[in-house]
Amino acid sequence: MSAFQPALNLQLPLQNELVALKPLQEEDFEALYRVASDPLIWEQHPNKNRYQKEIFRNFFNGAMESGGAYLILDRQTNEIAGSTRMYDLDTEQAKICIGYTFLARKFWGKGHNSAAKALLLSHAFGYVAEVHFHVGAENLRSQIAISRIGAKKIAEMEVAYYGEPSRLNFIYRIRRDEWQQRNEKM
Repeated sequence: MSAFQPALNLQLPLQNELVALKPLQEEDFEALYRVASDPLIWEQHPNKNRYQKEIFRNFFNGAMESGGAYLILDRQTNEIAGSTRMYDLDTEQAKICIGYTFLARKFWGKGHNSAAKALLLSHAFGYVAEVHFHVGAENLRSQIAISRIGAKKIAEMEVAYYGEPSRLNFIYRIRRDEWQQRNEKM
């Protein structure tokens, strides 16, 4: 893709009316863990034990090493709503992944997930042609949410996450032109 620009900043602060995405910092661990310590958040995720501090620490370390992790903040209260990230930038294929998103239950169904994804997609599509999402095969809630933003399932594969056993994931994709057409209709 000739329009690809390799200068994508994976942690540019972003915001819209509902959420602000702030680059994740090591000092955010305890505050983010307070959100993540709810076992019900993880019941459909591939690793259901991420509410345990030592297992969440591994998840957090992977987020930090990704170079593209964010805190999701509610714009009204400045409260931490959760976390998300961009990762696996492939400059040859002009694609990137977005995922590892989780939200506190009080923010479920209130638009925070789609608002955060919209910010990341709009930012990423200034640099890449397509975005992929890895969604746990059992995570119906995330599969529905990702379909609502226009991503389509294209594959299934085992994904090993940062020291955790591999698990079956569904791969969803949305292309720049699909995202632009979707936004023009809104």
